[in-house]
Amino acid sequence: MPKMKTNSSAKKRFSLTGTGKIARKNAYKSHILTKMSTKRKRNLSNTSMVHDADMGNVKRMLCIGK
Repeated sequence: MPKMKTNSSAKKRFSLTGTGKIARKNAYKSHILTKMSTKRKRNLSNTSMVHDADMGNVKRMLCIGK
C-alpha cells in the first residue's frame, strides 16, 4: 500500500500547535484594506484555531491520525 499524500494547499495554510490543535489564518486580510479599521486589521492578523466540525477534514488533508 503506498503512502498517503499530504494535500499541498492544506500544508501551506494550516499548522499544528504543540497541544495538537490546528491553527489557521483569518480571511479578509489580502487587499482593499483602506476601508477597514486599524483594530479590525490588527485582530485579523492573529491566528485562529480550526473549528471542531472541520477538524476531521483538515486532519485528513494533512494525513494526521488515522
